[in-house]
Amino acid sequence: MTTPRTEHLVLPGVLTAEQAAATVAGILAVQREDGAIPWFRGHHLDPWDHTEAAMALDAAGEHDAAARAYNWLARHQNEDGSWYAAYRDGDFADVTDRGRETNFVAYIAVGVWHHYLSTGDDTFLDRLWPTVYAAIECVLRLQQPGGQIGWKREDDGTPVADALLTGSSSIHHALRCALAIAEQREEPQPDWELAVGALRHAIRRHPERFLDKDRYSMDWYYPVLGGALTDAEAKSRIEEGWNRFVVPDLGVRCVVPNPWVTGGESAELALALWAMGESDRALEILQSIQHLRDAESGLYWTGYVFDDKAVWPRELTTWTAGSLLLAVAALGGDEATCSVFSGARLPRGLDPDCCD
Repeated sequence: MTTPRTEHLVLPGVLTAEQAAATVAGILAVQREDGAIPWFRGHHLDPWDHTEAAMALDAAGEHDAAARAYNWLARHQNEDGSWYAAYRDGDFADVTDRGRETNFVAYIAVGVWHHYLSTGDDTFLDRLWPTVYAAIECVLRLQQPGGQIGWKREDDGTPVADALLTGSSSIHHALRCALAIAEQREEPQPDWELAVGALRHAIRRHPERFLDKDRYSMDWYYPVLGGALTDAEAKSRIEEGWNRFVVPDLGVRCVVPNPWVTGGESAELALALWAMGESDRALEILQSIQHLRDAESGLYWTGYVFDDKAVWPRELTTWTAGSLLLAVAALGGDEATCSVFSGARLPRGLDPDCCD
């Protein structure tokens, strides 16, 4: 194990250098030798959270461990470009959910671009390009005429046309990262540009094209985190939902009206706030969830039921720690993390905003 690079992961009231190193070590302790990063040992791996944890490792300078995580995905990609939704303890031969969720499949593009920006490793980018390409093509086969992305294929391959705003917003981010990879490789993908433009238009102008999940905080902030809403639109959306979802000094509700704050949603909101230029509020959110930190492992409890004053569920998840480390890395100025989540180096796609 290498010594984590933690100087940019120090944040007042959030992490000391020692705490940051412990959190990184906590994720590494869960990672299997083959590169898989389950939620925690004995639980399942899903491709999105696996990638989020790998990105946190890159932000901490653990590039070899992150590369192993992406190599796991490359080795176990299905023929259609997808991955299954869940693998028991990261064992690719033990699939516990054979659905293929589009936002899970697309997110590898975000991780691969982040790894490249973290390392400058052209050989890695060349090796992972076929994996990214196949994943994006798989996802776009479920894009609907209105631009939104159907959220999964069933076990038997049947496509589900219903779209989730959170998932489509994450895919919007992933498509832009995939376009950045294609641009770096000088392999333009005009169809992807059209696809991300149509998707952005749907997110910005046609909420009726998505299932109604507005009780969930992710549907509130993900259009901002995924880069579909920026500037005044982003600020307006965040202000509109602030009092519904933010519990002062405790974090962000997962779903209203439940008295349950969660670390992952809180850290992601902080990252969205940072991308909007509101670093002070982002810091306050991250400081508010330090009651979820487990001092022994360096990891974070998934959530807290504040009516009962109880940690629930009793699980320390790599993706919760990963999302917090990425938010801290952005606030700390980590160049790769800032580039990926600010959208500064990401193509916007061809936005048909003049159309209906």
